Amino acid sequence: MSSGRGTFVTATDTGVGKTVVAVALLRALAASGTTAVGMKPVAAGIGAHEPVHADVAALAAASTVDAPLADRNPYAFAPAIAPHLAASSAGVAIVLDVIAAAFDRLAARAEAVVVEGAGGALVPLSARQDMLDIPARLDIPVLLVIGLRLGCLNHAFLTAIAIRSRGLRCVGWVANVLEPAMPRVDENIAALVARLASPCLETLRYGSAEGFGAAALTRFGFESP
Repeated sequence: MSSGRGTFVTATDTGVGKTVVAVALLRALAASGTTAVGMKPVAAGIGAHEPVHADVAALAAASTVDAPLADRNPYAFAPAIAPHLAASSAGVAIVLDVIAAAFDRLAARAEAVVVEGAGGALVPLSARQDMLDIPARLDIPVLLVIGLRLGCLNHAFLTAIAIRSRGLRCVGWVANVLEPAMPRVDENIAALVARLASPCLETLRYGSAEGFGAAALTRFGFESP
């Protein structure tokens, strides 16, 4: 595999801020002078009048180098359904070696590759594989996005167990407060800090990544050139 540095952004659920965090990380890398490119290996749910998935477009806009769409998004499906169902409906098999080859080509173009998953950490890719098989195949660490809302503690702890059980390294987690009216936010974050082995890297308020700066990059396993 290429020597390019990478991080896999996963989450406790779908719609909890993976793209927000991945884009913020790409922008912070750019601000540090690091060439970076975003990758979404599998995307499902392309708008009827959109040429690419919205997440793929957002990652491209935040990247500092250009790359073929086939490498940035090897598997794209129109229906907004689970990837394994979308692939089956299209008669396509999601192959990890194809994703790994695309990652290597991206790593040859940029010093850092930010890889965004789809859905939660254990979303199936096929009958036997799921989303965490991607960072395992790419041999890159995982960054966990936790959507803070009712039920987040259970989801976070189960996801952390899943990541650890695969032998993957979790560089840390980002708390994304999804509900402005959520009670006891600080106490929930404290419970996560006390029970998760990896550190809390950032706390985002209601999907805003304004406080996400280049100084945080070393905590994500990236180093400026």
